[in-house]
Amino acid sequence: MTEFLSSLTEYLQGLDNLYKAMMTFLISIVPVIELRGAIPVARVAELPWFAALPAAVLGNMLPVPFIIIFGRRFFAWLRKHTPFGKLADRLETRAEKKIDTVRKYQFFGLMIFVAIPLPGTGAWTGALIAAMMNLRMRTAFPSILLGVIGAGLIVGAVSYGLFGLGG
Repeated sequence: MTEFLSSLTEYLQGLDNLYKAMMTFLISIVPVIELRGAIPVARVAELPWFAALPAAVLGNMLPVPFIIIFGRRFFAWLRKHTPFGKLADRLETRAEKKIDTVRKYQFFGLMIFVAIPLPGTGAWTGALIAAMMNLRMRTAFPSILLGVIGAGLIVGAVSYGLFGLGG
């Protein structure tokens, strides 16, 4: 395993910064991984933090409008037409457990929920919560964006050793 990680690190460091930024962007789109995983990978690849953060934020935000607009309809379709209905139920149940906290503080509650870089939080779950709460795009999107930027700054500070943390 150590040899694999060493080879992977060597490969990532050999990439051009544009490819590293594209890799960071693509990794941050993936649910669960999001920018919490993309920024540390960018750090290992030696992509400068000032390139990694915008790439991760943009990638993480890409699916958000689609989840806000189509999330509920997509889950209803999954339940009706595919064998993934139980997965849709689990994801909605997980999001419903977090709705009360977000509902209490609306804009700032959603922003803080997304900004905390812990498992079960993030842009995907925040967008699903916004869809389930029927929040309008003009309220939900900026709230989630500010949360993603906050999470990116936290993860970036730890990953890159800014402010004497990690790295």
